[in-house]
Amino acid sequence: MQLFTNPGSPFCRKVHIVLLETGQQDDVSEVIAIGHPTDPGSMPVAENPIGKVPTLVLDDGSALYDSRVICRFLDARAKAGLYPEDRLWEVLTLEATGDGICEAAVLMVYENRSRPEAARYPPWVEGQWTKIARALDALESGWMPLLAGPLNAGQVAVASALGYLDFRHAARNWRDGRPALAAWEEEFGRRASIQATIPHAP
Repeated sequence: MQLFTNPGSPFCRKVHIVLLETGQQDDVSEVIAIGHPTDPGSMPVAENPIGKVPTLVLDDGSALYDSRVICRFLDARAKAGLYPEDRLWEVLTLEATGDGICEAAVLMVYENRSRPEAARYPPWVEGQWTKIARALDALESGWMPLLAGPLNAGQVAVASALGYLDFRHAARNWRDGRPALAAWEEEFGRRASIQATIPHAP
């Protein structure tokens, strides 16, 4: 299988964590793709009409895209149980919360990267951070039991999101006022799969 990926993307990180946690990392070859909405660059537009990473090309030539789809596929392929049936909707919702943080955080980056300075709109950027802050508060107040439980895809998504906040928005200090979430992130961050996938520019 061929994985179009980028080491700075939190969505790609999710996939890499799942590959490592399920022992499938040697089953894929990586292609680094670089681009953004106003310049697709080397993004896999032929394989994925949305032109985003991650995109996973299977051995039969078909492609899967969107990190949630790819992670679910890899979990099923390995029968790893990252989407447990008895807590499926909770795990999917936790994963969506992590992905939502990532989406808003990436949009904040794109506002500066893709728009000329005169066209940037700071209140829109702050609106994205408000979404992130609400989600972080929800994790702190309502999701710690599931975060502290057995490994699941929701935890992977949240860890990827928090790592991206440290990577791109460290000055915002997401840990402030969220001691339980910060402690969880510190402990979860000791996993080999997390240490091996720390985001960086390609």
